[in-house]
Amino acid sequence: QVQLVESGGGLVQAGGSLRLSCAASGSIFRVNTMGWYRQAPGKQRELVAYMSSGGSTNYADSMKGRFTISTDNAKNTVYLQMNSLKPEDTAVYYCNAIIFTTVYWGQGTQVTVSS
Repeated sequence: QVQLVESGGGLVQAGGSLRLSCAASGSIFRVNTMGWYRQAPGKQRELVAYMSSGGSTNYADSMKGRFTISTDNAKNTVYLQMNSLKPEDTAVYYCNAIIFTTVYWGQGTQVTVSS
């Protein structure tokens, strides 16, 4: 069993920054990707960014240049540095990991950006 625990969400003013963390624990072998999704009220969950085991990254267009995903493999942790936040970035942010062929989700952390 794998557990993903997010932290770092909160309330920030537009233009500000936050860093989200997601620590993975449990039976972690052969992680294929780790990443972040988000879901705003009334909207579908959408990709924010992910990083493959080889280190390649992929970002949603609206996050490019503002968000940076990184990992600390020794700590089995993935980070999301979010800069220049906008009110439309307000959402619950979910950590995601694909291990072998199984998809795991964290419980989510709320990010609220005030205008």
